[in-house]
Amino acid sequence: MVQVFIQPAYGTADSRRYGAESLEQTADFRAHADLLDPADFARLSALHPDGRARFWGAKDKYDRRMDTVTTGDVVLFTGRKHVQAVAEVGHGFRNPAFARRLWNPDPGKCLFSNVYSLRHYRRTGMPYEEIWALPGFTAGDHFMGLRFLDEPKSAAVLDLLRT
Repeated sequence: MVQVFIQPAYGTADSRRYGAESLEQTADFRAHADLLDPADFARLSALHPDGRARFWGAKDKYDRRMDTVTTGDVVLFTGRKHVQAVAEVGHGFRNPAFARRLWNPDPGKCLFSNVYSLRHYRRTGMPYEEIWALPGFTAGDHFMGLRFLDEPKSAAVLDLLRT
């Protein structure tokens, strides 16, 4: 089954800046090929033949969970009381140096160690109330932090996205 996870990406000023650089537009991963493992570069190139992809990531405290993410999993990007965008995971890999170069965080800021490319990214602007109305979700939940959904919640979200 496709795994669904929720990830804040549009709430803070930093995340909005990172999103402007790698969600709202594609990034040329070939420009960072010197930092990519050859297997990761080959997989990215196979999934994104034009050499450009949208990217997002997760901090190292999520390493074990991010190890379960595979091509085709679905991510909901949240912020400002809406699911702002939905995408399918392309290729995930662990590479803090790539993340640092891609997002260029301010010194001392914590940044991602896990990075994943995205396919079929689309803006949605879906109010949280639509997710809260699904079985198993709680009204008033603002989806703070990275969250992986169980199978029933994943199925409900996928059904909602198909309508």
